[in-house]
Amino acid sequence: MSVEIKVSGETVTAYLSGELDHHSARAMREAIDNAVELNMPSRLVLNFRNISFMDSSGIGLVMGRYRNLKKTGSELCITETSEQIYRVMKLAGIERLAKLEGR
Repeated sequence: MSVEIKVSGETVTAYLSGELDHHSARAMREAIDNAVELNMPSRLVLNFRNISFMDSSGIGLVMGRYRNLKKTGSELCITETSEQIYRVMKLAGIERLAKLEGR
């Protein structure tokens, strides 16, 4: 599990990698939330390109970031998901909360 954070202008991008499960979600959440608090972006991008496995903790991670960003009016984008993760997020209704882009 790791998160690499990059800031470009008003956008914070979190490049997630490894497995996103209940063991790794907390550290990912903390890293992303710290970057958002420090940079106050108008847009947060969660890049799932290198996520090899995701359970329901991934949905919780996305929903929690959405709730935090909603307070400031910032946009949430989910990018480069695998087909499987894209389907799970669609079934969970994430596209109503965030811009959802597959590969």
